[in-house]
Amino acid sequence: MKKYLLLFIIAVFAMSCSKKVEVKGKITGGSPLERIELIEASGVATLPLMNIGVNKDGTFTGNFDAPKSGMYLLSYGGKRNLIYLKGGQKLEISGNAMTFPTEYVITGDAKNNNDFFMATQKYLATYAQTVNMNELMTKDEKTFLKGIEKVQADVNKNIDENVKKFSPDNEVVTWKKNDLSTTLLTILNQYEMGHKQMGNPSFKVTKAFTDFTNKLEENKDVLVKEHPLYREYLLTKMSPDFQKYAQAKTAGKKDVTTSELFTEYLKKNQKDLSQTAKDYLLAFVMAQSDIHPGSPEKTVEKIKKIIDEDIKDATIKEDLKKIQFAINGFKIGEQAPEASLVKADGKSYNLSENKGKPYLLSFYASWNPYIGEATIPVLKEVVNFYKSKMNFVFVNVDDTKDQFVKTSSSLLKGITGTNVYGENGLNSDIAKKYGVYGFKLPCFIVVDKDGKIASKPFFNLGDPELVTVLDKQTGLSAPKVNPNVQLQLGLGMDPAVVAAQQQAAAQQAPQQQANPQPAQTK
Repeated sequence: MKKYLLLFIIAVFAMSCSKKVEVKGKITGGSPLERIELIEASGVATLPLMNIGVNKDGTFTGNFDAPKSGMYLLSYGGKRNLIYLKGGQKLEISGNAMTFPTEYVITGDAKNNNDFFMATQKYLATYAQTVNMNELMTKDEKTFLKGIEKVQADVNKNIDENVKKFSPDNEVVTWKKNDLSTTLLTILNQYEMGHKQMGNPSFKVTKAFTDFTNKLEENKDVLVKEHPLYREYLLTKMSPDFQKYAQAKTAGKKDVTTSELFTEYLKKNQKDLSQTAKDYLLAFVMAQSDIHPGSPEKTVEKIKKIIDEDIKDATIKEDLKKIQFAINGFKIGEQAPEASLVKADGKSYNLSENKGKPYLLSFYASWNPYIGEATIPVLKEVVNFYKSKMNFVFVNVDDTKDQFVKTSSSLLKGITGTNVYGENGLNSDIAKKYGVYGFKLPCFIVVDKDGKIASKPFFNLGDPELVTVLDKQTGLSAPKVNPNVQLQLGLGMDPAVVAAQQQAAAQQAPQQQANPQPAQTK
């Protein structure tokens, strides 16, 4: 009996410690060309944790490891919403393609928390229409504070009512109340800045205003960890001071990145700020300013050094390294890693089979909206011009091998090259080793004749820099084209833009207006 009791206790403990979230559901009218993604909403520069397709009947299933319990950004068909998830849960979610995920129904063990969250969100949307915030901003401080305190009391009352109705976990209730505090702090800051900008730069708030602000910021480290909008609030408050610092430091200098300036600024001018806050703010600024596809190699190396030396939080450090690799790729000259690949006939394939000749590695999937109409015509031209001097490897990352066979035989028919499949698509060995995500498709990487990385990832076959690399590797010289001609219209979503959009979307809630971060100075 004791043996079975022990096994039961171990099983329960294992379930409670599990990070995996099982996801399944149905979208009525859902399209197989649309993907469902989940991203941690409170992280910095976070990458998609899950990217799954929708079947013809609208059903879908998948799983992901949740870094922690908290809010996650759910996206589908260009629409986004927040849901609260805990490791070990089974998320059963459904909706209509016209409104999902703006509207959804959740059943199973994630139901209570998300019913509570949706109810509070709906109340906020309605309540916001009853408050004339623009008018309140023009009032004297005493009247303004009274109005804000009423907003706080009304929303907290609704939160408490929904707690009784839905019995959510304490964590999601705390998150919602902190979310309210962050929104109110943003409004308070807008009030203070607005009055300073209306011809009274010496305007100062009273002790009552400061006390109310401090009360809202009682749990600063929790706010900065869980609420990206709070990070923007802090950045906005320090923005004027940072602008002066940046102008003084960049006078007569070139190639100074925003990340370098902000790192120095935090050390010298924000000594009272906790290390946790410094890590999150610096990571936020780096992700928004200097980690993007156009970053020169020198900037990439500078950012790596800042991540290694100045970011202390291990999770933030790891997340930043992942996003930088996803965006900027390998260092030129590194050995291109081998990965598990298979041909349509089931035979395995090694990238090293190309040794002795440079090759273009192209990642794609059938559900990418531009692959057929924009990529393929340009790809044919590129292959036909360079095929005498280099090889071409087309790596499919669809969900199934059957889909790979259909896609490669139709889209790439008649194009010289080797068609291979990464088993498990975006979860494949090669996708992980080369940092391939849904937002990064299609993606092109040049490898030299010795099997070493010869280029950063490119997302546009018409990129002049890619043409330069191809010319160098082959000894050929591609015809020059009018730089104003768009060779690959609409191709390849810019990952830096996507990351910024995802981060911004995760911060959105009714009544919340994002504030600008310190201006980018380079």
